Amino acid sequence: MVAAGSGVRLGAGPKGAVPLGGRPLVTWSVATALAAGSDVVVVVAPPDRVASFAAFFSDPRVTVVAGGAARQDSVRAGLAAIPASAGVVLVHDAARPLAGVDVFQRVAAAVRAGAAAVVPVLPAVDSIRRVGPAGTAPVDRSDLRRVQTPQGFAAAAFRAAHAAAIGLELTDDATVMERAGQAVAVVDGDPDGFKVTEPNDLV
Repeated sequence: MVAAGSGVRLGAGPKGAVPLGGRPLVTWSVATALAAGSDVVVVVAPPDRVASFAAFFSDPRVTVVAGGAARQDSVRAGLAAIPASAGVVLVHDAARPLAGVDVFQRVAAAVRAGAAAVVPVLPAVDSIRRVGPAGTAPVDRSDLRRVQTPQGFAAAAFRAAHAAAIGLELTDDATVMERAGQAVAVVDGDPDGFKVTEPNDLV
């Protein structure tokens, strides 16, 4: 559970600690992950907030560790805290607190069925235009998808891919796997799994 972001655009301090419905935002995603059947949940918190984030949880299945300078560093820190025996790893952005149990289970099931990397996606519903020095042009959105989390991975392949990507700036964990030569499968996403970025998103 990646919750090490500073929440600059939200303007309310570390995003994972921002109140949502009377409790810290990160606790919503952790509760969903546990309800979906996760054996262990590792929360990656801002380095100076590990103790305060740990105080949000009493379930022994939840561990809080310090994140890194970049998202990939934070994911690697979380991976290091997951038992070596784990076969499936899900990486979820705590900033998507309303993603449901069903999408967690769909992603995990696809990995168990043999996929090395799985992402939940939704269709692109807005019109899309490509903008460049020569002007603008419409883009066919029929084969475009919006990518969400949790993203799921075969644990051994995921650890190897992240170890090989140290020092690189990649957009998400599926991209880390693609760089390592792994194919990425997709499952249906969750319309409620939107990312809390701006203050209005909390409303």
